[in-house]
Amino acid sequence: MGATRRPGHTRRNDTDAALTTGSVARRLGVAPTTLRSWERRYGIGPADREQGRHRRWTAVDVRRVEEMCRLTALGVPPAEAARVALREAEAEAEAPRPARHGGGRTTLTLTLPLGNVRQECRGLARAAVRLDAPAVESQLRSTLGEYGFTTGWEEVMAPALHAVGRKWASSGERYVEVEHLLSWHVSSALRRTAHAAASEGASRSAPPVVLACVPGEQHTLPMEALTAVLGERGLPTRMFGAALPAEALYEAVRRIGPSAVVLWAHSRNTADRALVHLVAEAEWGVRGARTHPAVLVAGPGWSPTAGAYAPGVERLTGLRTAADRIESLLAV
Repeated sequence: MGATRRPGHTRRNDTDAALTTGSVARRLGVAPTTLRSWERRYGIGPADREQGRHRRWTAVDVRRVEEMCRLTALGVPPAEAARVALREAEAEAEAPRPARHGGGRTTLTLTLPLGNVRQECRGLARAAVRLDAPAVESQLRSTLGEYGFTTGWEEVMAPALHAVGRKWASSGERYVEVEHLLSWHVSSALRRTAHAAASEGASRSAPPVVLACVPGEQHTLPMEALTAVLGERGLPTRMFGAALPAEALYEAVRRIGPSAVVLWAHSRNTADRALVHLVAEAEWGVRGARTHPAVLVAGPGWSPTAGAYAPGVERLTGLRTAADRIESLLAV
């Protein structure tokens, strides 16, 4: 459904639409407090304000602060960056900005392959490229607060991580610091917020779900996201992190007696058929009434025909569907 125009009113196009400070912050990966500070100290902010309304950012205003971000990321002092941005943004307002090739991080900001994603994802990626840890933290806090774990992971955090990872993989060892910084902050945000959600919502008495990365597997973030979503739903979990040895996993399963075990493998080299058999055959309980866990495999390393690993083994795809399937198992 489209908006109804008032008589005599000319609608702005998307490039000239006025934005709130929060929208600009999400788009550029800058904390709202930083934008307000720059406006107060250096005059980098929205030029006009309608009577009785909050200030709105026009396309020219956004170009100024975008230039400020670019220059400060290159190490230019904020006061000098503001002077340059104010001088240059107006001249560039009517023409596309050419790509600058003076530094690696600037080129990455302009060419990071994100595709069709939310503005929050673009803001998070840009903040990571600038190595702006406070802005990354602010973006993550805002994303999880507004969208929750599932949408926040699938539509903001995961696409940003994949884009940074692809850029790193295609550029040798360049930009590895960007990937590490973003991964660390995503992990911290997931654990911190998940702990709070689990403390409020964990109320079920069902046996917990064990989540672990297979031996040799260091990619833990998807499992951390799943742990967070399950905790948000009040489901009990035991997360063992990266590269858990097979013997340790087997003993943990026997000691805990979980309702389900989720094994993550990012690559085919770490997806171990023998480990799936070992976990599926683990049992506990009194003689004559022993119990086995449901075994679920997740990650691109596993074959789509997961049942070939052992009878009853299922392959999970997607965070939301994975959480739904696990919740259904615990409800039985």
